[in-house]
Amino acid sequence: MAISHLIPTYKRQPIAFERGEGAWLFDSDGNRYLDALSGIAVNTLGHAHPALVEAITDQAKRLLHTSNLYEIDVQTRLADRLCDISGMDAVFFGNSGSEANEAAIKLARLHGHNRGIDTPVVVVMEGSFHGRTLAALAATGNASAQKGFEPMPEGFLRVPYGDFDAIAELTDDNIAAVLVEPIQGEGGVRVPPADFLPGVRRLCDERDWLMMVDEVQTGVGRSGHWFAHQAAGIKPDVMGLAKGLGGGVPIGAALVAGKATLLFGPGSHGSTFGGNPLACRAALAVLETIEADGLLAHVQAMGDSIRSQIEARVDGLDHVKDIRGAGLMIGIELAEPCAHLVDAAREQGILLNVTAGNVIRLLPPLIIGPAEVERLVDGVCYLIESVAAPTTNSTGSNKAS
Repeated sequence: MAISHLIPTYKRQPIAFERGEGAWLFDSDGNRYLDALSGIAVNTLGHAHPALVEAITDQAKRLLHTSNLYEIDVQTRLADRLCDISGMDAVFFGNSGSEANEAAIKLARLHGHNRGIDTPVVVVMEGSFHGRTLAALAATGNASAQKGFEPMPEGFLRVPYGDFDAIAELTDDNIAAVLVEPIQGEGGVRVPPADFLPGVRRLCDERDWLMMVDEVQTGVGRSGHWFAHQAAGIKPDVMGLAKGLGGGVPIGAALVAGKATLLFGPGSHGSTFGGNPLACRAALAVLETIEADGLLAHVQAMGDSIRSQIEARVDGLDHVKDIRGAGLMIGIELAEPCAHLVDAAREQGILLNVTAGNVIRLLPPLIIGPAEVERLVDGVCYLIESVAAPTTNSTGSNKAS
């Protein structure tokens, strides 16, 4: 596959897809693959979902883009719907998760300056991932992603993820906000203790910090809730969304509530493409379909099924350290690096990835059904067992049936 004119920022797998249907992708030879990655948590409704196809097609016939110099009715309707399901007060639209988190960081600095802080600081977490733009990258707790791009922007203070005491013990008067993922995705599908997010919420209230949650990967039903932080019974001051919001059409959003609502004003922030009619129409279709089809409950049921079946199948295997996650965001931690399992999975017709070096990450579309769950569990358990018995021959097939 010739990619001679592309900058090689990705180590691409040797496969290209021609079409998708539901939870499946098809290559040019007719082989089909169960998509357990969803474009990295993007294809919320799977591939070629009729409701999304219809919405995009209809909108493309009407209007693609006008810019934010004018009112955009479908953007207003999407903002209303997002605030309705989240309890937040207002929305800024961009194009990506990095932009959503950049907006959050700018809001934190505005909040700090309003408090008389000259050099505002944002508390961030070890093992986090917030994006590739410079401020989002500086907030990210991954030194390898930052390597070569120094100097990083200043204004970030890092603590261990899930360690409430480490945050409570901070004495820096310049702190203006805390930025946290409800579940760390790139960091290994790490779930914090149940009292962590509520504790951070209380602390932010006590110290007049903004609580900012990065729901780029966890949001829009991925966890079995509209937003993963809702399981902890809290509401943040700022929330970043992207990935699954558009079901495959690029869109990002920064939602604000309470004291964060009036920080941005005319001229303080902007985006040329952010919230254009096409992206907003797609996002509305995603939200409407999740609600109409009862996908939040479905996600919880399918996620519980996947985890419980895998747990039963691999019980007693010493190299399986943990199986964790929420809804259809699942991590299986092995005792040793397992990046090679990505290729092995593809050879048996399953698309997944490995994060943090030794965590198999599963992010199937929210519409995955019981038969596909069974296929996924069989394939993943074979991979896990093959680590203990690497000479075992695969019996999987990726031929379309």
